Amino acid sequence: MSNLIEAFGALKQFWPVAVALGLMLAPVRKRWWWAVVLGGSLIVTLGGLCLGIVSVYAVRVQALICITAILAVSLTFINGVTGLFSIGHAGFMIVGAYVSGILTALVFKLAPGTPLALAVPVFLLSLVLGGAASAATGLVVGLPTLRLRGDYLAIATIGFAEIIGVVLRFVTFDREVGGAVVQVGGPRGVPGVPAMPGPVPPGFDGNTAGVAAAFVYSLLILALVVWLLRNYIFSTHGRACCAVRDDEAAAEILGVDTVFYKVHTFVVGAFFAGVGGGLLAHWSNFIHPSMGGFVRSIEYLIVVYLGGIGSLSGGILAAALLTIMDVFLKDLLQGRDAWRMAIYGAILVAVILRRPNGLYGGREFRWLLPAGRRRDARS
Repeated sequence: MSNLIEAFGALKQFWPVAVALGLMLAPVRKRWWWAVVLGGSLIVTLGGLCLGIVSVYAVRVQALICITAILAVSLTFINGVTGLFSIGHAGFMIVGAYVSGILTALVFKLAPGTPLALAVPVFLLSLVLGGAASAATGLVVGLPTLRLRGDYLAIATIGFAEIIGVVLRFVTFDREVGGAVVQVGGPRGVPGVPAMPGPVPPGFDGNTAGVAAAFVYSLLILALVVWLLRNYIFSTHGRACCAVRDDEAAAEILGVDTVFYKVHTFVVGAFFAGVGGGLLAHWSNFIHPSMGGFVRSIEYLIVVYLGGIGSLSGGILAAALLTIMDVFLKDLLQGRDAWRMAIYGAILVAVILRRPNGLYGGREFRWLLPAGRRRDARS
């Protein structure tokens, strides 16, 4: 009983998430509403942190929500928009995490004392390069496998993710620690990934400032990713991807280059997964091959299908709900982590039975829809 009380008490810390979700779900059709959502989330969370009414732990979890949402919407773009069935998304994430983390920790050697004028561009560059490495991996994997369909494609992506994990367990790097050169990587992972750089306001210690910076970076990059994917989905190329999803044979007859769009979607989704992986590496300050394992891929798949396949908005909602539920279950189960996936599976089955399209399937936030779609939604 005490565990249950503690678990419900932990949920009170996440009232800024409820505020942000309320702004997102507001029936507003104005194109500028994104600025209200973004500005409101930043003001409420950072203001609450400054006033002491939002804990550092809650802000850290909110940063994780944004990172999970980036990975969810990038997988939605692959599985929902083009109709592919990828189960190895964590493999792309871990490639971006390793490249970004190794660049900042071992190549550029960022430290807390590094000037922001140098640290911020280097950090952003490492995210882009991590995403580019994941995109290149997606291209290498996609060219031979995307001629497959259905279960065969899913099996191929699972094999890819497992190969990446095995390879990373044998890759080591030299790192100088206290004047001595030690090996990191391999089965031990890469520790000491620097925190996301940011200013240290008066009254903040280094840890609090780092958590606040992680939330700001993650939220802003999530907004950028959603904006880019939203524009792509409602473009001519997005309609071609949807045609491939609905009927690949008919799309080919109409002149759509189905192989190009399938590979293209895979590469773009992998790029954003790599960016999310870079954020996750600097959020956790540690990288391990197990972070790209099969279970992690299944977790992202659950987020996508629970929120609603093909819905960017559903991916954001499900990422928030499941990340907060994860905090609740950790307090409730007290280390019995095996039950967590069983509970997730039961929730997914219940949602699919009641709502086969997911919680928000087939819909988007009103303010995310183009003008024509907003008029259609109003009529």
